[in-house]
Amino acid sequence: MRHNKKKITLGREKKPREAMFRNLAQSLVLHGNIRTTQAKAKALRSVIEPLITIAKKANGLIARRQIQAFLYTDEAINKLVKEIGPKYKDRQGGYTRVIKLPPRKNDGALMARIELV
Repeated sequence: MRHNKKKITLGREKKPREAMFRNLAQSLVLHGNIRTTQAKAKALRSVIEPLITIAKKANGLIARRQIQAFLYTDEAINKLVKEIGPKYKDRQGGYTRVIKLPPRKNDGALMARIELV
């Protein structure tokens, strides 16, 4: 049975899905907001919010390595640990906002902008 099984696959196998989430998370950290489909934006929230929580709790080596296990570049890791983490020090969660946009013209996919609050 499928009780309480909440896994959003987005039509991909595990490794390509993880790579896509890594790329989206890195772009969100570096740029502050990204434009993507609604399904990807909603799924990205469950990936990026724990990373921000790790970044705001500790500024040490352990937190840095936990983030480094997910993000690709040092630029994104440094920005998450040094800028974004301290920015949300007093916030208890809900670091991202998903704003619905008009559908994409070529295929009609529902679009959204995900941004850091």
